[in-house]
Amino acid sequence: MSLTTLLLFIPACFALNMAPGPNNLLALNNAQRYGLANAIFGGVGRLVAFVVMIALAASGLAVVLLTSQWLFFAIKILGAGYLFWLAIKLWRAPVSNTRSESKESNVSAFKLAKQECLLALGNPKAILIFTAFLPQFIDPKAAIGGQFMQLGGLFLLLELMAISIYAAMGTWLRTWFSRSSIQRVFNRGCAALIATLGVAMLLDTKAR
Repeated sequence: MSLTTLLLFIPACFALNMAPGPNNLLALNNAQRYGLANAIFGGVGRLVAFVVMIALAASGLAVVLLTSQWLFFAIKILGAGYLFWLAIKLWRAPVSNTRSESKESNVSAFKLAKQECLLALGNPKAILIFTAFLPQFIDPKAAIGGQFMQLGGLFLLLELMAISIYAAMGTWLRTWFSRSSIQRVFNRGCAALIATLGVAMLLDTKAR
């Protein structure tokens, strides 16, 4: 991979990683509720989903998904449904006037990772990043598989950086949400944004 390719890929890719999508909003909220470490560990579930998508794109199976109208629609419905379910959970999430360490330790980090993984897998538009974005930086004269691995690995590294940044922002916000009323407003604001993204997913027809 040439230096010129890297200089073009890294900023363009990081802009995609930092976009305020449903996974980043979830990481922000998880950090505010459960702490930095739990939110970052939860983000690993998202990376697992992206590894699957990169493998599909590299093998060409992603083309089958994107050209199958029924399959694409089914995944979109399931993904939007999961967004609405998460929005309802955030809307009804319990709040308290204290931010004790016990609250942070009682949460299952694996559960947060599972949420992030399912949320990423339920968004069929995410795979377009690996089928439409990554190939723009691949040299057809060189080994395509190796380039996909390199670009995919760099994408995952930048995604982990984005997860850490959103989690850090969520942790910083914890100091401002000691009152239960403010916590409730924040949770419901995130819930409304996630539900809006679910509606946008259902209404979006650009990929078909």
